[in-house]
Amino acid sequence: MLVVIPKVLGAAQLEQVRSMLAGGHFVDGRLSAGKSARRVKNNEELHANASQMERLNSLVMGSLVQNAVFQAATMPCRIATPYYARYTSGMHYGDHVDDPVMGPPGGQYRSDVSTTVFLNEPDQYEGGELVIRTSFGEQSIKLPAGDAVVYPSSSLHHIAEVSSGERLVAVTWAQSMLRDPQQRELLYQLYQAREKLLNTRPDADETTAVDHVYVNLVRMWAEV
Repeated sequence: MLVVIPKVLGAAQLEQVRSMLAGGHFVDGRLSAGKSARRVKNNEELHANASQMERLNSLVMGSLVQNAVFQAATMPCRIATPYYARYTSGMHYGDHVDDPVMGPPGGQYRSDVSTTVFLNEPDQYEGGELVIRTSFGEQSIKLPAGDAVVYPSSSLHHIAEVSSGERLVAVTWAQSMLRDPQQRELLYQLYQAREKLLNTRPDADETTAVDHVYVNLVRMWAEV
């Protein structure tokens, strides 16, 4: 399941984030990559002190984790501290699958869902599309600043080479309460129907029935 979430970050938040990134220190992104991904990874990632990272995460992750669509699509029980990545001319990230288990010993989590938050406008760089291989073919994604895309961490994906300009993104992962991606997709579809009914026909019997089914499927499938 691939879900685009518009306007996770507003203009004022984006301005603050980009200001902090402009003054930040970036290092070789391969330092954070697993053995397999290290061979195909060519980008830079922010190396920030604790205070800087706390301010950035307050803006980016504070908005993301409170977003109702993100919550419904991922059903998170653990969410990773994000990486802030920069791609300049010639940089790319070849085909890879995200590591299945991430985090330090004692703080490890399973990566079920990947999320990319776009931090600058698509006309500020050429190339740099996030390309995800799905059962319906390759999906090429390049979103407006502030938008996010959520997709299974098990997906084979790559970042196309940036030919000019600069691509800025925040990338994070979540361990979902629903390990099975098909269950997550079914529940998200039911969530969408439930929300529409609650907004348009809140007192209808079918709204109550759909709400009842949704809540109890979460209860049946969720692992916390």
